Amino acid sequence: MVQTPVGARCRECAQVRRLPTYNIAPTTFGRAIAGAVGGAVALGLAWGFFNAITALFYGFVAGIAIGYAMGEIVSLATNRRAGPPLQAIAVAGLVLAYVVRLGVLYAFGDWSLHDIRTDAIGLIVLVVAALVAAGRVR
Repeated sequence: MVQTPVGARCRECAQVRRLPTYNIAPTTFGRAIAGAVGGAVALGLAWGFFNAITALFYGFVAGIAIGYAMGEIVSLATNRRAGPPLQAIAVAGLVLAYVVRLGVLYAFGDWSLHDIRTDAIGLIVLVVAALVAAGRVR
C-alpha cells in the first residue's frame, strides 16, 4: 500500500506523480535564470534612477512592487512553474537588482549617501521584495 493524497492505494493504482507545476526541467532553470538576470538589470536600473524612497512606508510599497515584478518575471519565464529552486532564483535576481542599483547610485549619485552599510531603507526594500517574490513563485 502507498499513501496518496486521496488515501491508501496499491502501487499500481497509485501512480503518484509530482504536479506538473513543480516538475522543473533543466531548460526551465535556464529560462528562469535568464528571466531573473534580465529582470534584475531592468528593475535595478529603475530602482537606482528613481531612488526617491526616503520614507519607510514608501520603502515597503517599493519592495512589494519590485518583489511582485521579479516573481512575475520568473513565473512567466518558466510557464507558471513553482517551487523552492525558482524561489531561490527569484531572490538571487533581487540581490542582483540591488547590486545594479548600487552601481547606478555610484555612477550617477552621491556614493557617500548610498553606502551599503548605511542603506537601511534599501535593505528593507530588498527584504520585503525577496519575501514577495518568493511567495509569488511558491
